[in-house]
Amino acid sequence: MQMVKNSLIAFIIAWLGILVFMPKQELYYKLEEELAKHEIKLNEEKMNEGVFSLNLKQVTVYFKGINVATIEEVNLFTLLFYSSIEVQSLTMDDSLKAMVPQEIERAVAKHSVLSSLEVSVDASGSFGSIVGNIDLNERKVHLDFNESKNIEMLKPQLKKDEKGWYYETSF
Repeated sequence: MQMVKNSLIAFIIAWLGILVFMPKQELYYKLEEELAKHEIKLNEEKMNEGVFSLNLKQVTVYFKGINVATIEEVNLFTLLFYSSIEVQSLTMDDSLKAMVPQEIERAVAKHSVLSSLEVSVDASGSFGSIVGNIDLNERKVHLDFNESKNIEMLKPQLKKDEKGWYYETSF
C-alpha cells in the first residue's frame, strides 16, 4: 500500500511539474511557425502565461499579408489529458462579409484523451449557434447550426436535413 501511495504522489508531482514548467509561449511560437508555412500570420498585442493557460489579447490575423480578422481574446488551457482553446469576439474584415459571418462572439474547441481523435466545437455569433465535431481519424468536420439566423451568405455551403442546417467537409 505504501508503494502505491508513493507512486501516486510521484505521478501527481511529475504531472504538476510538467504543467507548471511547460514552455507555453514557445509552443505558441511553434504554432505561429507552422501557420506561417500556410501564409497565415498572427500578431498579438499582449500575452500572459498562467499555470495552466496562455492568454492572448488583441490578436490580428493576416493571410498572405492581408488583415482578415481581429480577435479580442484567445485563451489556451491545458491539463495534458484535456485541452481547450476559447476565442472571444472574432471580427472578420468587411471585405469577407459576403462569404463568412461578420462576427463570432465566442468559439470553443475542446480535446480530451478519452476521445483522442475527436475535437468538439461550440460557437455563437451573428449566425446563431453552432455545435459540432472534428473527426481527426476520418479527417471530417461536421457542424450543426442551431438557432440559425443571418446565414444567407453561408447557405450555398450548407446542407439541410430534418434537424436543420449543417456544414460538412473533409480535409
